[in-house]
Amino acid sequence: MASPLRIGLIGSTRGSSSQLTFDTIKRGELNAQIVLVVSNKGDAGILERGKNEGVKAVHVPCKKGTPRAEYDAQVTKVLREEGVELVMMCGFMRIVSPEFCKDWEGRCINIHPSLLPKHAGGMDLEVHKAVLDAGETESGCTVHLVTEEVDGGPIVVQRVVSVEPGETPETLKAKVQAEEGPAFVDAIRKSPFYREVSVVTAYKQMD
Repeated sequence: MASPLRIGLIGSTRGSSSQLTFDTIKRGELNAQIVLVVSNKGDAGILERGKNEGVKAVHVPCKKGTPRAEYDAQVTKVLREEGVELVMMCGFMRIVSPEFCKDWEGRCINIHPSLLPKHAGGMDLEVHKAVLDAGETESGCTVHLVTEEVDGGPIVVQRVVSVEPGETPETLKAKVQAEEGPAFVDAIRKSPFYREVSVVTAYKQMD
């Protein structure tokens, strides 16, 4: 049987959009394993989420004034110690260094709450407000590969929602967030490093 894709999850907040990945793996519908959760914030909810799922959760603190590349090297070390093959950024509130992008080229995905390249560089409610201010009729989320250009890496998956009359930044945020979990799962399956389990292989394992 093909070995599960080893995923490292990085975030600074609750990491709610990662929950569907945990759940899909537990249902046996995704040949992957989240082997590590890392955060720059000791009180980040994503660390608690990892612990609740039985996953190693590590706080990698960043002292003020630490060069970006130096901090990212610490994160990379922790990820590599766990044999991580794909990095998922889920609400990671840091811009990563060129060195990190090079180390994880093609192996690091991030989610953004807009249909990139629209509203690149924005965060959270300001993105949804910008969509409404622009009078756009649709929005959504984008999973993209992480590169040196912030929110500028190749698009892997986009999921679209409609913008209804009377929409507020808060209601639009809720609609977009509902698509973030499925977008992550889709993006994992599309990774060139993902090893799909064929029906024949699975049958032979059970036989």
